[in-house]
Amino acid sequence: MTPEIYAEWLYRQGHDVVRSASSYWYSRRGQRVYQAFPDHWTIHPDEDELLTLLREKRAVALRYSTAFDAPLGLASYHMVFERPTYGFSDVGSKTRSQVRRGLKNCAVEPIEFERIAQEGWPLHCDTLGRQGRQLRLSAQDWRRRWLAAAELPGFEAWGALIHGRLVASEITFQMDDWCYFVYQQCHREFLRAKIPNALTFAVTERIVGRPGIRAIFCGMHSLDAPASVDEFKLLMGFTAKPVRQRIIFHPWLRPVINRASHALVKYVKKRRPSDPVISKAEGMIRFYLDGKRPIQQQTLPEQLRKPAIDLPVPPTATYLQNE
Repeated sequence: MTPEIYAEWLYRQGHDVVRSASSYWYSRRGQRVYQAFPDHWTIHPDEDELLTLLREKRAVALRYSTAFDAPLGLASYHMVFERPTYGFSDVGSKTRSQVRRGLKNCAVEPIEFERIAQEGWPLHCDTLGRQGRQLRLSAQDWRRRWLAAAELPGFEAWGALIHGRLVASEITFQMDDWCYFVYQQCHREFLRAKIPNALTFAVTERIVGRPGIRAIFCGMHSLDAPASVDEFKLLMGFTAKPVRQRIIFHPWLRPVINRASHALVKYVKKRRPSDPVISKAEGMIRFYLDGKRPIQQQTLPEQLRKPAIDLPVPPTATYLQNE
């Protein structure tokens, strides 16, 4: 399966999709922030390409991942699994017991997208409510999203079932020799039963064992989510692959994107913590401002402070471990 198939899925949801010399880009419906994809690519677009894209699409900003030793961008990471096998030896002893408990409590199996479109909607609403996030998608949009995926090759739906009831789900997409974990959700009622552990473990184990799969992409460093969001993935055996994330604003906006405006947006975020637009805006400004600093002067994300992480920079470099 190719990036064009993923682009078609985005297009069918009403998002704007465009191709440039270095990558594909998409902007969610109603927004003018374009993000590069495939997500696992680290690209090196020249400034003329970026400026042309900003002006032609009248974009507010662009977001993309580049190499960790690139000259600009925030010290960041992708959550990936790149080993040839996966099993209980890849998770810690405590997590291993949680996975076993979850597997005893549910059955993990492929399911039809029609079931995601219908039964997944209450799970989606519950997941957002649990995380303190606003619901921005209608039930009709939710159904359109997953029925569109059902018609395209490469997409798969997985469910965790208890007595036939769908209590958690995972959507995956194979792109070339990578498999993307596109979306996971679980009803809060079943978190203590360790259903997310069981679902992630079972799906990862089956996908890694397939021929032609080199790696799994499980998400990137979020603009606004706490570090604890990725801690689950680390416990499940995934690793943080160092990259730099770059945000570039339209030239007309750059004069007002500074520490003072960032402080104002942070203040608004404190007053409206569940507003996703404000949270994303704060993250974009933060990534933009901090990403202009030399890599040696940046604060490493918590996920890159692990002893096993090999950062591709000169050994004389020093990092700020705390703000």
